[in-house]
Amino acid sequence: MEMRRLPRASSADLKRFHSEDYVSFLEKVSPGNVDSMTMDTLAGFSIGEDCPVWDGIYDFCCLYTGGSLEGAIRLNHRKSECVINWSGGLHHAKKTQASGFCYVNDIVIAILELLKYHQRVLYIDIDIHHGDGVQEAFNLTDRVMTVSFHKFGLQFFPGTGDMYDIGKESGRYYSVNVPLLQGIDDNSYTTLFKTVIKGVIDCYSPEAIVLQCGADSLSNDRLGNFNISFDGHGECVAWTKSLGIPMLVVGGGGYTLKNVARCWANETGLLVGERLDDKLPETCEYYNYFGPEHHQLRSGLEFKHENQNTKEYLQAIKVEVLENLRQVKGAPSVQMQGVPEDFFNSDRVFREEERDIDESGRDEDEGIETGYDPSLDD
Repeated sequence: MEMRRLPRASSADLKRFHSEDYVSFLEKVSPGNVDSMTMDTLAGFSIGEDCPVWDGIYDFCCLYTGGSLEGAIRLNHRKSECVINWSGGLHHAKKTQASGFCYVNDIVIAILELLKYHQRVLYIDIDIHHGDGVQEAFNLTDRVMTVSFHKFGLQFFPGTGDMYDIGKESGRYYSVNVPLLQGIDDNSYTTLFKTVIKGVIDCYSPEAIVLQCGADSLSNDRLGNFNISFDGHGECVAWTKSLGIPMLVVGGGGYTLKNVARCWANETGLLVGERLDDKLPETCEYYNYFGPEHHQLRSGLEFKHENQNTKEYLQAIKVEVLENLRQVKGAPSVQMQGVPEDFFNSDRVFREEERDIDESGRDEDEGIETGYDPSLDD
């Protein structure tokens, strides 16, 4: 495994998907000047309780987007078979506004980069929330198939993604939504996941995959109410990796922070072919944040929600999804044409000398206060 620093995306990179007015707003807005802006301006960009303004917001957006964009470039040039950017995965952001604590949609920007070299890209989302921003961006095209497994309900954000939401025009049948109810468990989830994704692979033959691994679909999440374990969540990730298709893996939601960290640490191991020991090493820098009851990597979750997903309900979803996939008339292709230049200078990216990172993960940022209070997870 090779570890790399996040490169910084430019405003031009962000404008590949987002509107110029919105990107300019993100560049300028700060806690110091937000009060001087009109309510119409803030509402127009959907800035408010779910998407507040905080210090460093634009730098944050540029960094996590840069990671996903470089990951796509590495896949395009076959420098990597799998790239992980846990800081990415902000799937709700729209072209002209923020949504659901997502400001810039790094996933859409990365997929646009992948489409320069790949005829068909598959997007898979296992966050508990519908991947609405990504689906909306590609709702009219057959070159990207979006598949979202999520809790669905009019009172659950974002309230979209029912099984009859299948895309429009050239993109009809290329949006696949798997709406689930509270309490779904490992066996039901992983069985349905594999059935649906196998159906997608068979009919669509994607050349690259982007997998969003939101950890709020885990049990005990502060906002979610599934009964998914670390092993169940990780099984979906490992199984997708086993397909042997170039893959960009990104993070996403997750509101019990100690579980987010454990989830993505476990899945990093799975993606590099290692099953990590369940006992956290006492030398870990943040060991005390997980104690005293959570010093195991995959243990300690409680499964307290009633499973409302009956066999009949899950069967109906499976039948509907597979029937829609049968409407896909072969894998779409595009005419041969010149490949646009990379938004990052690929020669510079691949020649850049890597800085060493020691076993503790410390680098020149050592000593920076994280501001994380583990009591907030309780």
